[in-house]
Amino acid sequence: MPSIIVRDAVAADADALAPLLQALGYPADPPTIAARLRDLRATDATGRVLVAIEGDDCVGLAVLHTTPVLHRATAVGRITGLAVLPAVQGRGVGRELLSAAETHFRTQGLERVEVTSGPMHADAYQFYRRLGYVDQGVRFAKSLSGAL
Repeated sequence: MPSIIVRDAVAADADALAPLLQALGYPADPPTIAARLRDLRATDATGRVLVAIEGDDCVGLAVLHTTPVLHRATAVGRITGLAVLPAVQGRGVGRELLSAAETHFRTQGLERVEVTSGPMHADAYQFYRRLGYVDQGVRFAKSLSGAL
């Protein structure tokens, strides 16, 4: 089994990111993904998208944000998307992405990391729990455009 390399995503990864976003339930075509990557870099200095590469293939992604908050001593690291291709799940890709995310947040001096995972991904909850994440509250969402 080839080793897993985690690096920052670039616009040229857009084709490979499309099936990962599809697996998350957020389909997008490669030009849209490339534009979103550019927009994220241009508008969110704390946003980061990591990709997991195994051999020549992009097999996973993690979307990271650092959110300043008033109610905590430090900002909060947030993983707002984590996906691994179904064919390689169980081979350590998700674990490597989470480890890289935690390292990123630690180097920023953060004391807390949160993972958002909707009810359609309930099968992933045990994965997060096994890696030390605990259930904390409930997240609510409201669409401002009519679509969630």
